[in-house]
Amino acid sequence: MAAGETTYLRDLKSTLTGDPGAALVFVCNFEVESSWAGNYVGLPAAPAPANALVQRMEELGVLLAGPGDHLVLKQPLDDEYREYLENLDIGLPSVLVPEHTAAARSTSEDLLDSPRALGQLTWLGRGGARLVPMGTSAHEEKLAEAAQIRLAVPGTATFEKVNSKIYSRRITAELGLPCVPGWCCETVGQFRDVLSGAELPVVVKDAYGVSGKGLMVLDSAQKAARLLRMIERRASCSGDDRLAVVVERWLPRRLDLNYQIAIDRGGEVRLDFVKQALTDRGVHQGHLMPVDLGAEGHALVRTAAARIGGRLYRDGFTGVAGIDAIVTADDGRLYPVLEINARFNMSTYQGGVSERFHLRNHWALAQQYPVRVPRRVGFGEMRRALGALLRPAADGWTLVTCFGTINANVDAAAGRGDPPYSGRLYVMHIAPDQARLADLDEGTRAALATVSRFKEGR
Repeated sequence: MAAGETTYLRDLKSTLTGDPGAALVFVCNFEVESSWAGNYVGLPAAPAPANALVQRMEELGVLLAGPGDHLVLKQPLDDEYREYLENLDIGLPSVLVPEHTAAARSTSEDLLDSPRALGQLTWLGRGGARLVPMGTSAHEEKLAEAAQIRLAVPGTATFEKVNSKIYSRRITAELGLPCVPGWCCETVGQFRDVLSGAELPVVVKDAYGVSGKGLMVLDSAQKAARLLRMIERRASCSGDDRLAVVVERWLPRRLDLNYQIAIDRGGEVRLDFVKQALTDRGVHQGHLMPVDLGAEGHALVRTAAARIGGRLYRDGFTGVAGIDAIVTADDGRLYPVLEINARFNMSTYQGGVSERFHLRNHWALAQQYPVRVPRRVGFGEMRRALGALLRPAADGWTLVTCFGTINANVDAAAGRGDPPYSGRLYVMHIAPDQARLADLDEGTRAALATVSRFKEGR
């Protein structure tokens, strides 16, 4: 094993390429679902502009990739953040930054417009490196072709097929797994019929919605009628009766879960982990590890993992898939498939860190924190604010897993717009018990409150 590399990464490389020592080029194209959704009609919504903060989340890949790998980023790593990680003996990848970037473009599009960086990618491909996007869209296919580098994951058509929430519901039923009560709708007429007979509340989800987008809870007849009118009016104006949504009964939850499977090129399925997912109105906030489902619950997850992995493989998919599940609050029933995200997930990026620092019999909390900054903040300032929280200790400590998101909107503003700017910090807390996790969480929130009060020049 190469110095600084984790077993988790070597297993991932074996899954993707068959070679645990392969060199990978990671493109962490968050919200790639928007590309797959292009051929489908979802819930009425205004077009969403490029989100600088979401784009900057690609920096999470720095703790997944190893010292023999490469990570493509719109912006270089903060020098002090890189030094901080290196002082923790984390083997880091090299970073490839396109020389021409634009806020409205994906990082893959930036690379296609950057001859120098594209040339470097071509050179890496000639040396045997493989391109690994979070999920493949037309942009990554064009990039692989232009740079003459092989993809280590399937093409766009396969990703589009297996990532639809309609696909998730249908194969869950086909495989005989417990399925959240609900319906698939592919026309306006089907949606109308479902709403006419559905007992409220229900949740309506775009087939390719992500992170709370394309999701609506209908808890009154008035809200349901209003949504139906909007959809019918749009169909009448466009002459297009298509609609790609699922409608599901809203179930009170005791636990949200996420588990990851890996499907290798020979069809072997591995269950990597099960975590509690922390969400706020459908938007991911973090993960808590470990989670106790009892013997019966873990057995059902293992069964679901094996069946879903096999079904994905038959449809041409290999690689990593994250599966969301729930345990209901009223009867404690485990529904092992809420949706299938056949791509890298937030929890995918935590695997190497968990192996390296999440000690046996300890707890870990991967968490994100909103921060409002009056100006660009360097990691040195952040480190001083967090202070002793960042010092590894047996009784608990905090690791910063993504720093660039703090300054994403500062950089995007480029002198335009008024502060403060909204940012986000990603961390993992490690502690021997949940009480200490709570202390670390509280201490981090208090420290970050001081960051928003930094004065110019301080």
